Amino acid sequence: MWRQRGEKCGAVRGERGGQYVGFSECLFRSVMTTPAGSGRGFGSVSWWGLSPALDLQAESPPVDPDSQADTVHSTPELDVLLLGSVDGRHLLRTLSRAKLWPRRRFNFFVLENNLEAVARHMLLFSLALEDPEKMGLQERSETFLEVWGNALLRPPVAAFVRAQADLLAHLVPEPDRLEEQLPWLSLRALKFRERDALEAVFRFWAGGEKGPEAFAMSRLWDSRLRHYLGSRYDARRGVSDWDLRMKLHDRGAQVIHTQEFRRWRDTGVAFELRDSSAYHVPNRTLASGRLLSYRGERVAARGYWGDIATGPFVAFGIEADDESLLRTSNGQPVKTAGEITQHNVTELLREVAAWGRARASRGDPEEQQSSEASPEPGTPAPTPESFIVHFLPLNSAETLHHKSCYNGRFQLLYVACGMVHLLSPELGACVAPGGNLIVELARYLVDVRQEQLQGFNTQVGERARAAGFAPQTEARPSETFARFCKSQELALGSTDPAVEPRTPSLDVLAQPLEASSPAPEGLTQPLQGGTPHCEPCQLPSESPGSLSEVLAQPQGALAVSNCESDSKTGV
Repeated sequence: MWRQRGEKCGAVRGERGGQYVGFSECLFRSVMTTPAGSGRGFGSVSWWGLSPALDLQAESPPVDPDSQADTVHSTPELDVLLLGSVDGRHLLRTLSRAKLWPRRRFNFFVLENNLEAVARHMLLFSLALEDPEKMGLQERSETFLEVWGNALLRPPVAAFVRAQADLLAHLVPEPDRLEEQLPWLSLRALKFRERDALEAVFRFWAGGEKGPEAFAMSRLWDSRLRHYLGSRYDARRGVSDWDLRMKLHDRGAQVIHTQEFRRWRDTGVAFELRDSSAYHVPNRTLASGRLLSYRGERVAARGYWGDIATGPFVAFGIEADDESLLRTSNGQPVKTAGEITQHNVTELLREVAAWGRARASRGDPEEQQSSEASPEPGTPAPTPESFIVHFLPLNSAETLHHKSCYNGRFQLLYVACGMVHLLSPELGACVAPGGNLIVELARYLVDVRQEQLQGFNTQVGERARAAGFAPQTEARPSETFARFCKSQELALGSTDPAVEPRTPSLDVLAQPLEASSPAPEGLTQPLQGGTPHCEPCQLPSESPGSLSEVLAQPQGALAVSNCESDSKTGV
């Protein structure tokens, strides 16, 4: 037991939870704390990726058409399992570049640690596949950027989120309508209680809880920033400049401009495509719930628990196919990360629109025949059933291998840096012989020092080897991703003995925001309207909060249980 002091509600006791106790917790407190802040800027929930988008076909092994062909469609399949991809950037880039490869059917299996991330996947994919006649390309790209990366939205974008969330809230509980209107989506593996909680998330986005205080994003962002910086809050401009120039720039993100990074750190607005006064509506898609402790009882609260250190610039803003976007003049980049992001997202959505048109024409034989009769030279025309996104139950990474349909199925496994603690021999058993493993490294985590990055990379290699993988000898060197292939020598269970780390454990990256300290004043928002709370994979340590900050809910309205399956198809 531990005691937190200095809170307005007095001394409150909380239980230690998860695996963040003892030696690992001491390391986190002593090593992860930086002069610029508390060392917890990455948060406990990821809303955007901390690495550039990948073409998953380029990362997967070649598919043998004879052995991998689907007997029904006579088309080779590519099965990919993604842990913590959070924003769908890899999926969208894979679809946008599919014309460069022989035709395949894609089965994307996505496993996240919270249902809000699943809901954002669904919202952003629905936007990317929106009918061009209903929403033009520029409007779609600007809406995508704001919903994906901004804490505050323009009123028209907020209206779109409400309308789309209301539609999805009605579709989730009706599988037949969902399959008819969104054939690319499969929720069959989710537990029934997870589907109910997912519906509640969409209802909150749609405005089920009205009023400006339903989710006071500006206040929550500022409170979170104050807690992160501590006594350095008044010098936050200098802190942001230091983090940008001495960390992100040195690690390969030189195109991030000082002004856009400062603006995002202060307000949460990364992409200011209009006048600054136009952004004032809270982005409810960035809200998530947490369990807090008040007088020995668990209560649910809503707040912003995401990244406030790195920002959403890395995913689409630091690399480009068009090299002219990355050129420099007098040693300074000509384009900012925001401008590069807007260009890349626009081009990506332009290519992905072909998949949406193929699905829209599935009921029109003449239109479908016309589109298939005149494809661009060398371009395989997408078909309505060419890809499906399957969402897996929360906290199911350790049990997937028990299902015969997943055992040895995937040709590619992607693991985000915040989910590396789930990389295990059991998860490795789900990868087919000769399959590949891609692990996102912690290169762009601002709070991690260079020596810690090296220790993290070493531990990634140890976990991958224990899971049955060996480094790809032909892979190009990369500081952003570690690439492995399924080793034939190491069998399940023949793991190497664990080595006590001299650097922070991999579990640190999955650590809840306040695992060793209480939720500060103003960081939380009462969870009203019976909206279910969605926990991350690891239950955070309970944190105290004042009665004005949290509102007790009936036990049935709290977190979705991850310990039992309510669905016959759930894992």
